Amino acid sequence: MTEVSDREPPRRRVPGPAKPVPPRTRADRGDPHRPRSGDPHRARSGEPHRGGSGGRRPPGPGARPARRPIPPRPGPSALRLGSPRPRLRMVSLALTLVLIAFVVRLLQVQAVDASAYAAKAEQNRYVVHTLTAERGGITDRNGVSLAVSEDADDITADPTMFTRKQLGIDDGPEQAAALLAPILGQDQADLVRKLRPANKELRYVKLAGRQTPQVWKQIKDLRRALATKAQQDKSTVNVLAGVFSDPSSQRVYPNGDLAAGILGWVNAEGKGGGGIEQQLNKRLAGKDGKIRYAQSGGRQVPTAGSTETPAVPGSDIELTIDRDIQWAAQNAITKQVKKSKADRGYVIVQDTRTGEILAMANSPGFDPNDLSKADASLMGNAALQDAYEPGSTAKVMSMAAVLEEDAATPLTHVEVPNRLHRGDRLFQDDIDHETWYLTLNGVLAKSSNIGTILATGQLGKTQPAANQVLYSYLRKFGIGSYTGLGFPGETKGILAAPGDWSTSQQYTIPFGQGVSINALQAASVYSTIANGGVRIEPTLVRGERGADGRFAPAPQPEKTRVVSAKTAKTLAQMLESVVDDEQGTGAKARIPGYRVAGKTGTANRVDPATGKYRGYTSSFAGFAPADNPRVTVYCAIQNATSGSYFGGQICGPIYKEVMEFALKTLQVPPTGAKAANLPVTYKP
Repeated sequence: MTEVSDREPPRRRVPGPAKPVPPRTRADRGDPHRPRSGDPHRARSGEPHRGGSGGRRPPGPGARPARRPIPPRPGPSALRLGSPRPRLRMVSLALTLVLIAFVVRLLQVQAVDASAYAAKAEQNRYVVHTLTAERGGITDRNGVSLAVSEDADDITADPTMFTRKQLGIDDGPEQAAALLAPILGQDQADLVRKLRPANKELRYVKLAGRQTPQVWKQIKDLRRALATKAQQDKSTVNVLAGVFSDPSSQRVYPNGDLAAGILGWVNAEGKGGGGIEQQLNKRLAGKDGKIRYAQSGGRQVPTAGSTETPAVPGSDIELTIDRDIQWAAQNAITKQVKKSKADRGYVIVQDTRTGEILAMANSPGFDPNDLSKADASLMGNAALQDAYEPGSTAKVMSMAAVLEEDAATPLTHVEVPNRLHRGDRLFQDDIDHETWYLTLNGVLAKSSNIGTILATGQLGKTQPAANQVLYSYLRKFGIGSYTGLGFPGETKGILAAPGDWSTSQQYTIPFGQGVSINALQAASVYSTIANGGVRIEPTLVRGERGADGRFAPAPQPEKTRVVSAKTAKTLAQMLESVVDDEQGTGAKARIPGYRVAGKTGTANRVDPATGKYRGYTSSFAGFAPADNPRVTVYCAIQNATSGSYFGGQICGPIYKEVMEFALKTLQVPPTGAKAANLPVTYKP
């Protein structure tokens, strides 16, 4: 029976580094059946022995196992691989250093510089925009809108969205400016400066304020078209991606140039640039609010929340003027200025009982809706800003002083020669005449300069004393002082102290030369007489309605008694003679059915350009009904060069037209009483 070996079959060796084989000894070579030291194939005890090439010999007891063939030794050219452990150590060390660097940087960002980075991130993420308050409206005394605010858009941009980092091009601001300039009507270079500011971190600039919705629609459509093209053509860049709009408002004047001198205008920054808009800017403007929100890519992140301080709307201002009367006054003066080819003209309409201004018209004017076409020299309120010598309309103040001081009465006889020598001058009236035998009433009716000089000479025992008395009355009437309106650019006129009057001024000031006033001052003089001798400060604002809807009336104007009620009544009767008497100079101002009081004026005019006398100031002032006054109208035209230049001829008709319209509008009926018919002349 064959013996079964329990030896494992020989394993296949995996090639590995060759181990050195010790040299065999002679004994090894001589005994082929002797196992070598270290031979992995040496026979184990009990293994069968295999013979040599002569066949197999069955193993017997005590026989040695046969030896396997000795593998060949490696030759001298075989490679020996190094150990990988040093390389692993170097890689591990490098990774460790990198991780340490990351950890150190992470600690710096998360711990040391955490607050600074958080603040910077918040600054870049959050945007603060101003919420412009809605500007209050301006209405006339009846609530008719004269100035309103309508929806508009502020065109804004985020300059960081025009950089090369965002757009991939260097000329993003230039390309955007080229597209926006014609739409916004702005200079391309100015837009480039706004889109590429010196502050590289600036996130908000205003390109144009208060643009119409149509302007923003043009930009939005163009931006959308660029975005669509950029999606289709990767070489196209949407250079308008960083342009946005903020809701705002624009100022609109529904009546065009009507009352433009009173209203003024609003400039590009949203502030009043003239008139009531400038004077009451704080009340009209309200208080701006602000909103703070998170944004990404120029768009608000809805889920990030926002904080908002609401804007407080401005107050609505109610003026004293009546739109219809304002239109009548402006229409009348505009036609006459064109017809006379004059430099300019003004009309004032005032309520004699309250001092409220019902109309203040200037011609030529301007349209505050389109300032690009406006003449800068006409963008003020000439009725308050022009100072000029009034001429004969000022004689009523001289007469008031004479009557109040009991120096004369309306029936006092005044012999008026053709020429009068006083001081260093020879004075005359507007026409040559034989000696006139006039009453004091006739002096006013015929507007005699010589008669006025003679009458005011009775105010004092000496001429300096008379000058002092006249000066005091002129001041009481408001000459040389501001009217009280506080209007931007208003002049207080020129009235020197009596000690500074020249030799000629002592005699010219009584008939309105050598002293300067504005149109409202002139109208206020006649309203004072019409109001029984009490001057009421002119007012232009009736009150304001705040954001809470409550109306707050304007403070009551200051009142000052200038002359007695008796003197005022007498003056009113004397002024009737100017219009009603056949010898009066104001016949063209007559209004059928009404008693009218008025006075003409034709003064030498100082040319503002040269400072010398050139041309004339033509004027007419008065009130009606004469015996129960309600309305004062004053008209003046500067430098009429075509046709007549006499105040009664060119301003008298304007007075009549405007006065008739105002009386009908206010529903003032005629009194039906008969005029006093004071005598104009006397028989010597």
